[in-house]
Amino acid sequence: MDFSDLQARQRFLVRQQLTLLGNRYVVTVAEPDGSEGEVVAFAEQKRLAFRERVTFYTDDSRRQVLFAFKARQVLDVGATYDVTDASENVIGLFRKNFAASLLRSTWHLQQPGAVESAGKERNMFVAVLRRVWNVIPFTDWLPFAWPYHFDFTAGDREIMSVNKKFGLRDRYVLDILSPDVDRRLAMAQAVGLDALQSR
Repeated sequence: MDFSDLQARQRFLVRQQLTLLGNRYVVTVAEPDGSEGEVVAFAEQKRLAFRERVTFYTDDSRRQVLFAFKARQVLDVGATYDVTDASENVIGLFRKNFAASLLRSTWHLQQPGAVESAGKERNMFVAVLRRVWNVIPFTDWLPFAWPYHFDFTAGDREIMSVNKKFGLRDRYVLDILSPDVDRRLAMAQAVGLDALQSR
């Protein structure tokens, strides 16, 4: 799918698959009936990487890079992640607001030439429940299956949302409401919510 076709899409599905070496993410176009359509991005997150970097390819052959995100700092709870295109030109960034995230996870999304948007967990009860879940012994072995959702806004304007679907596997619906948002940046943020949320 070329960039203009990708940019015209408003809804994507993100699916995580657990592997021995790390997490695998598949991003597809959402069909009108809610099913998965064409694969538009494929990525693997390696476990125990010294500096977080996730590269997205056009498919699982890994022949053509679509975009990537990389942490500027090493093991920083409030790290900034630069999102780059296939030629390693920066197309935007996202970062976690550590102080605001103590109670309710908050992320900031920036794209050159566009207004910065902030994304927060939609439901305060689920945010608190997730934090309690993380301190209960032995819950590391059980996934937090309750769905959580993020809404990204710039002032009063809705930019995008990431909705986790209910279930044991991590699956998300990414809705992009602003035509100006680079779809690659939005996909990077959606995967970042899953891959980096507990940090």
